[in-house]
Amino acid sequence: MPKSKRDKKVSLTKTTKKGLQVKQNLIEELRKCVDTYKYLFVLSIGNMRNNKLKEVRNAWKHSRIFFGKNKVMMVALGRSPADEYKDNLHKLSKCLRGEVGLLFTNRTKEEVNDWFAQFKETDYARAGNRATFTVSLDAGPLEQFPHSMEPQLRQLGLPTSLKKGIVTLLSDYEVCKEGSVLTPEQARILKLFGFQMAEFTVTIKSVWISETAEFKQLLEDVDEKTEDQDEEEEEEDD
Repeated sequence: MPKSKRDKKVSLTKTTKKGLQVKQNLIEELRKCVDTYKYLFVLSIGNMRNNKLKEVRNAWKHSRIFFGKNKVMMVALGRSPADEYKDNLHKLSKCLRGEVGLLFTNRTKEEVNDWFAQFKETDYARAGNRATFTVSLDAGPLEQFPHSMEPQLRQLGLPTSLKKGIVTLLSDYEVCKEGSVLTPEQARILKLFGFQMAEFTVTIKSVWISETAEFKQLLEDVDEKTEDQDEEEEEEDD
């Protein structure tokens, strides 16, 4: 019996990748901004938090901020004098390492530096961060927690029990020492007890001036990530 043309298997799990078009759109948008704005800054982010970054975007609505893939942004600006979009942009591309973004603006270097120097927001540390100070808890009742939280606290490693329905720490407990790398359990305990150790910061690494095509390095590049590592991440995302 001939096979029906309607009898076709359709995979319901098949998804389409963002693909080349999205990358090309980003490249075109970045180059358009190069032609439009007077200054281009490379921003380095410390302790990335999306909610904090949203505050920065809202404050700089008059400008454009991009946090795309470093490799794609480097292609847009140019990696060498031979393929750079405008003079000296390849020098700025070399600063695109690690947790960085691009700020296109007509505000002066002084205005940008002053604003970001004052913008610092504290937040809770995550696993892998280093403790900025030692935290020790004294034995006794923990009345800020409901009795239903006691199993969770005990699971995190705290020596707790319920005494007359009140969560109680049975002995003194050192959560972390200054300079130590935090585990997921320690980070969770610090958040539960309200200890903030992370600081969201934005520093200016470099600037490119459109009118003169001048490039200035404002901060030494101390990022541990190499270009090879960035490319590995790109391949994982593709």
